[in-house]
Amino acid sequence: MVAVLEAMCAGSVEAFDRFYERYAPLVMHIALRVMEDRMEAEDLCHDVFLEVLRTGKHFDRTRGSIESWLAVLTRSRGLDRLRRARRAVPQEAGLANLETAAAAPEDVVVLRLAQAAVREAFAALPSRQRRALVTAYYRDKTQREMADEWNVPLGTVKSWIRGGIANLRKQMAVRGWLGGEGGKRHDAK
Repeated sequence: MVAVLEAMCAGSVEAFDRFYERYAPLVMHIALRVMEDRMEAEDLCHDVFLEVLRTGKHFDRTRGSIESWLAVLTRSRGLDRLRRARRAVPQEAGLANLETAAAAPEDVVVLRLAQAAVREAFAALPSRQRRALVTAYYRDKTQREMADEWNVPLGTVKSWIRGGIANLRKQMAVRGWLGGEGGKRHDAK
């Protein structure tokens, strides 16, 4: 089946059909176990096969079988989806609380000033750090996906993100929005 995978990655529709027919039941079975929802599992299955099309040429048979590669890929992408879903719920709840808290005019002004400071701080980041943060947090790509897409080592992407977050904190501190501990806002006393 490695030859079929290679032909599929080279653009063969027939090879894709053979590969999909052979491995879709396995991928779907794992996706259902991880996601516990049929529609989410189908979306995950679709994403896995798209990733296989994109990155299948890097498959290394010395590291394991196609089945084990697909199993790990499916489980990993499923867990990534679940983590993103869990992360989205608190953010949405936080926005609701922020809107409620911002009912007073002075709170609205402070909120707008904070948003402007974040935009300015973000614009001051080096382009690679800014691009990595946008892709990770707004386009919901994993660090591995970014590394593959940009043809850079995974460690480089991690460094850009880590550096970008640290740089963003510094930029916010320079603007007076973070205290010396790196996370508390300065308050007038």
